[in-house]
Amino acid sequence: MTDTAIEIRNLQFSYGRKKVLTGIDLDVPKGSIFGFLGRNGAGKTTLIKTLLGLQKPIAGTCKINGMDSFADTLEVRKQIGFMAEDQQMYGWMRVGQIINWVAGFYPNWDHDFTNELIEVLRLVKNTKVKALSKGQNSSLALLLALGHRPDLVILDDPTLGLDPIARKDFLRHVIDLLQSNGVTVFFSSHLLYEIEPVADHIAILDEGIIRKTDKTENLRQNVRKFQFKPIADAGLSDIAGILDIMRSGDSVSVTVEDCDDVKRNQLKQLSHNGMTETALNLDEIFEAYVIGNKG
Repeated sequence: MTDTAIEIRNLQFSYGRKKVLTGIDLDVPKGSIFGFLGRNGAGKTTLIKTLLGLQKPIAGTCKINGMDSFADTLEVRKQIGFMAEDQQMYGWMRVGQIINWVAGFYPNWDHDFTNELIEVLRLVKNTKVKALSKGQNSSLALLLALGHRPDLVILDDPTLGLDPIARKDFLRHVIDLLQSNGVTVFFSSHLLYEIEPVADHIAILDEGIIRKTDKTENLRQNVRKFQFKPIADAGLSDIAGILDIMRSGDSVSVTVEDCDDVKRNQLKQLSHNGMTETALNLDEIFEAYVIGNKG
């Protein structure tokens, strides 16, 4: 039995001549809440569609619980729940009707569990879908993704279009529900402040390439910013792991990954009179990886 919920190897995908995914390798541990970060257009949704077996890659493989996403699509779908950004549902149906309709596609649908979710997510069965707020619509979409008790839930920008309070409220319910049920969560978003409080693993996708994968706590501990006044002809770009160099007057700010005492000493030797070290939040770390100036 593998400890990996999602295993991606050398995944490549193109729309015509435009390369979208260029050799992706990624492992998502079972039981993790995995934040999949990238700017709009980075390829997040393309990768998710491939994971769901909705499109065939031009090269590479996607496996969920050891099964090929494309070759074993029907079996894979039984084991995953999916919630898309701004998910559309039949507005004329009532909440209870659409739950029963979706349940008909899953022999293992858990009606007792969905009744619990209705209470937790503050939904009313008799309400028409078209009368739901955006937050309630997202909650219903989540319920429909969880009703068959999947091992893995894939959330593609699930809070898109919600106001900040609704986002926080929705995420609180999501994480409480999924963690308490031991579900693996693959959570795609371009909103970094959403991911930081909830994800225990992070992958950063940029221009079809995975720039970094690590535990969230490791990133916070090991990506650091140093500010100092450099000596003349300081060879900053020669230091391994430089993500970003920003100059302001006669001072410089240097962001370094996998920071250790060796790199600290190297930087200290390039400074005139000492330096300051700063921890970064996930937003700043993401920025350093995707738009950092290395030279």
